[in-house]
Amino acid sequence: MLSEPMITGAFIKKVSIFFLLAGYLVSPAMAQTEDLSVFNYWKIYDGAPATSLYKHLYQRAARQLGEREMAIEKLKTKGDWQKRQLLVQKKVTAALGPFPPKTPLNPVVTGRIERDDFTVEKLYFESQPGYYVTGALFIPKNRPGKLPAIVYTCGHTDIAFRGEVYQRVIINLVKKGFAVLTFDPVGQGERMDYQDISRRISGTREHSYAGAQLFLAGVSPASYFAWDGIRAIDYLISRPEVDASRIGITGRSGGGTQATYIAALDDRVRAAALECYITTFDKLLRSRGPQDAEQNLFHGIANGVDLPDFIEMRAPRPTLLIGTTNDIFSIQGFRDAYQEARRTYQALGQPENLQKVEDEAAHASTRKNREAAYAFFQKHLNNPGSEEDQDVDLFSPAELKVITAKEAAKFATRETLFSLNARYFNDLLQKRKELRGEKPLTLKDLRARVITRSGYETPTAEREAIFSGRILRPGYAIEKYLVKGPGEYYIPVLHLKPENGHGKTVLWLDDRGKAQALALGETADRLAAEGYEVLAADLSGIGELATGYFQQGDGIIDGVPLNLWFAGILTNKSLVAVRAEEIGVLADFIRTTTEPDKALAAVATGTLAADLLHAAVIDNPFEKIILSEPLISYQSLIEERLYDPKYMMSSVAGATTDYDLPDLVAALASRNLLLLNPVDATGRKISQEKIDVLYADALLRSASGQPVIRPDQSPEEISPAILKWLE
Repeated sequence: MLSEPMITGAFIKKVSIFFLLAGYLVSPAMAQTEDLSVFNYWKIYDGAPATSLYKHLYQRAARQLGEREMAIEKLKTKGDWQKRQLLVQKKVTAALGPFPPKTPLNPVVTGRIERDDFTVEKLYFESQPGYYVTGALFIPKNRPGKLPAIVYTCGHTDIAFRGEVYQRVIINLVKKGFAVLTFDPVGQGERMDYQDISRRISGTREHSYAGAQLFLAGVSPASYFAWDGIRAIDYLISRPEVDASRIGITGRSGGGTQATYIAALDDRVRAAALECYITTFDKLLRSRGPQDAEQNLFHGIANGVDLPDFIEMRAPRPTLLIGTTNDIFSIQGFRDAYQEARRTYQALGQPENLQKVEDEAAHASTRKNREAAYAFFQKHLNNPGSEEDQDVDLFSPAELKVITAKEAAKFATRETLFSLNARYFNDLLQKRKELRGEKPLTLKDLRARVITRSGYETPTAEREAIFSGRILRPGYAIEKYLVKGPGEYYIPVLHLKPENGHGKTVLWLDDRGKAQALALGETADRLAAEGYEVLAADLSGIGELATGYFQQGDGIIDGVPLNLWFAGILTNKSLVAVRAEEIGVLADFIRTTTEPDKALAAVATGTLAADLLHAAVIDNPFEKIILSEPLISYQSLIEERLYDPKYMMSSVAGATTDYDLPDLVAALASRNLLLLNPVDATGRKISQEKIDVLYADALLRSASGQPVIRPDQSPEEISPAILKWLE
């Protein structure tokens, strides 16, 4: 019977000696058929490595949500729930960040469409100066007095409110006597910012692509989506036709997200019908996982905020939850959220103000659900009538186009999420410099900031190491191991042991994966041939641990699952922290498998350079560090409009409020640090002049000296440069 023993350093040395005595009988032909995978031997782990990182993050989320659930269970009285409302309001406000000041909306009506019983005004307004929100106001004709009004927020479709499913609801509402204002969310309709540049980003993928840059600057993208809706209400109540005391909001799918935020944050919303979105984070993370950037709050779960909280924030104002039994958003989570929120409404004395309707359907709008929404608004906005869903004549998307030829030039220079965030970031940089003054950023201070921002935790449990086989190459052997990671998963490791070693060990971290890094002729292979012990491992998200959980969705761009990164933001556990912890585990493993006094160096390539930098600032066992093609700075990620999303996966959301990669480099400069061919956020090599600019502030305040940076190495020069530096 196969056992999985705890491997000690002494045992490993005995195994190594045995195989060394046996000799390295391997030919180049044999080497080409060698299997450098580790997990395939252990069938119990089949399929698990691809989900291990996400499961690790989910387990953290489950603990945090469990703590929230215990807090909810203690709430009994009206006063308890009112205190909870205030607490959650503070947390949500902090997560969103401060809203900008209200500035003139400067609304412009660009065209009108007349129907027998209603008018459509095509318009735009500025939710922030120069930040245009395109939309349409549907106004009933021949209605006495001021009108009840509804904001309609549409879901994820490129043509936004011009889609058939949204028009059907909007026109039915206007025929029933409601004024309806609808508008384009960011990245949809006439607010697309990338469609002429890159189809891989345009449309609703913009939510996550631009949203990730906001997160990196410390801002929840939800803030911008909510603010557009709050300013839409400002516009509505400015209209003489509208009764400001009878405002409602409804939206489905991604529009359900936006409506949920606005209804919770703006108490002018008298009635809210939230369709095909509400669930719980527990059920969402166990099914589809995190969605687009705006559907996640900065450290939301870590701060004890769940989706039912948004309903509870607005209690006891009238709210209708609309769901479908086969929705992409878990119906069980929908029911759980309703049951929890129901307790709030009961405690506040108005249980009848929270209603729920379900229909048998997928992620869709159904007649039953639409009619329930009509009846709900008719009751709570005091506009009685028939709730029957009528067949209506729809407009073509072209008919509802807002931007005319006259407006095109103006819109060409409009503000975007990218431009607003870049401006915010520049202000942030200036404030950061003012706060620091001329005082050097010490390694101790920097370490504290890195730990706090990244969510790093020192691994404490004893680590199991499972010896998993051996491959012989000319001059050295490759031993396979599974090393228990910081969570309930294993890190696949290949340990290259030369026949004539000289006592130096290198931890090799390659963002292409360990198998490619160890191909014959690669630098790691050459190091082993030169007598170095090399430990090559796949960190989470790389090689055998490459994530396979997310296969589709707007959060995946160029195959990069940004929604996995969002899971780390929700739980305050960056992917960088996970991999930094893994690097610490691997350093401990090296100590147990080699002579304690052996010199230890580390090499990281590509995206993993940032992870190694963080690990070294937190706890540095390395005498020498080499970074090959490292990202030069997080600043580059924010300032580059068409950044490569793979670099975002090794960034720490909100880090730029405290530090950047040049600060980490400067703090480690005295540790024989070498940077080869630094790149910008597009992957292009950058010049020495640009490096000098980006590093100027960090090096000015560095107490560690100057790092060695070589920006002009050719591919043929990389291996010799690494070998030379490690001597």
